[in-house]
Amino acid sequence: MRIAVITDDSKTISAHFGRAKYYEVFTIMENRVVEKETRPKANHRQFGKEEHDHTRESAHGTDPAAQNRHQKMMENISDCQVVIARGMGMGIHQSLSASGIRPILTNVEDIGSALDAFLAGTLVDHPEKLH
Repeated sequence: MRIAVITDDSKTISAHFGRAKYYEVFTIMENRVVEKETRPKANHRQFGKEEHDHTRESAHGTDPAAQNRHQKMMENISDCQVVIARGMGMGIHQSLSASGIRPILTNVEDIGSALDAFLAGTLVDHPEKLH
């Protein structure tokens, strides 16, 4: 199993999926980490001048242009089964789920603590952190 954690500094979990610069990817075997790597992540800054649909008529990030951005953001984690973040839009949450990647939204800031909690089966998913 591979778990991707959204980060900007390789220590803390980013509060916003779309703005984060990196994925910390952990390979898990027999319920322990056997490999860790940092992967670049496409983010909102790279899509600068593209339109963002922030209307209240639809959930954030569900328009066709956003779905295209989400595909680019997910390219580097297509081999992962789980993504951990502290916040994300509804659109990327739906895109991850549709791709077979389980998104988990947590209150835990420290990557190591969140990973330990996930492996222990105690990491709580907070869907109220969707926007």
